[in-house]
Amino acid sequence: MAVIETQATLHEAHRDNHTHRDVNGGWLRPAVFGAMDGLVSNLALMTGVAGGAVGHQTIVITGLAGLAAGAFSMAAGEYTSVASQRELVEAELDVERRELRRHPQDEEAELAALYEARGVEPGLAREVARQLSADPEQALEIHAREELGIDPGDLPSPLVAAVSSFGSFALGALLPVLPFLFGATALWPALLLALAGLFGCGAVVAKVTARSWWFSGLRQLALGGAAAGVTYALGTLFGTAVG
Repeated sequence: MAVIETQATLHEAHRDNHTHRDVNGGWLRPAVFGAMDGLVSNLALMTGVAGGAVGHQTIVITGLAGLAAGAFSMAAGEYTSVASQRELVEAELDVERRELRRHPQDEEAELAALYEARGVEPGLAREVARQLSADPEQALEIHAREELGIDPGDLPSPLVAAVSSFGSFALGALLPVLPFLFGATALWPALLLALAGLFGCGAVVAKVTARSWWFSGLRQLALGGAAAGVTYALGTLFGTAVG
């Protein structure tokens, strides 16, 4: 009895500790990419304009215009990209569905051969393939996983990707504009807030991906700071040349 209870406890502990994050969803990548892109691109845009020695109002309008244009562009791009990917996957699923309907025995043999190639004993592989192929929808799911590497029930949503991308880009792009909206007239408050946001975004991404938070934060801070520095220098150069 003690052995059974110990094994049950171990199974429960394994089940509780052996969970995985959703790595196939359609929201995480566009949300993270959108926030990073919003911060870096709008910060770089505003520092580039500020380098040209323009007025406070011009910098604010530039930042707001960059926010709106970038957010809509990101959302449209993500929607089109994810929708096209989903349509391609659905087309391939239709091909597989037709093959299962027209040539069920060939598809069953193909599945058995795949399991054999992975080391399953031939007789057992054929029996497993036979049982899995009894349900057409289950057979389609198995073939999709094994041949295409996708889960038909967990395809990314274009709308979720677009909304996530729009919201995260707008939030990231808003950070360097905020100090000006609250009355700042110098560039450095916007620069400090944006760089802090870049570090924070990098640290949050590290929490999701199990990477070192300080390394990820510093890396994003360095990349964003470099982009702002380069565009500021270019803005100064162009402003001098034009002036």
